[in-house]
Amino acid sequence: MPRLYDEPFESLSKKTIEIHRAYVSLIEEIEAMDGYQQRIDATQDVALKKILEQNRDEEKEHACMLLEWIRRNDQGLAKNMKIYLSLEEPEFIDPYSIS
Repeated sequence: MPRLYDEPFESLSKKTIEIHRAYVSLIEEIEAMDGYQQRIDATQDVALKKILEQNRDEEKEHACMLLEWIRRNDQGLAKNMKIYLSLEEPEFIDPYSIS
């Protein structure tokens, strides 16, 4: 069960509530992906494995759609995604050296 709000609901802006809704949905999608992956590894039934793989991949699609919505509605996250997700090679970036 996802955590509810940390602050009184009445003190939150509509934008914060909507972003929270998207964060909770993203968490649920990632948890579903993990659950399906574990079931895929555990099953010995080939037909079931294919169904579970399709289900997992649909959750990945949902997670990406949510990430895109969050990116469009959170400028700070959008900036960080542009920096860290566009790297050609994995490397450490000191976040304090980025202007």
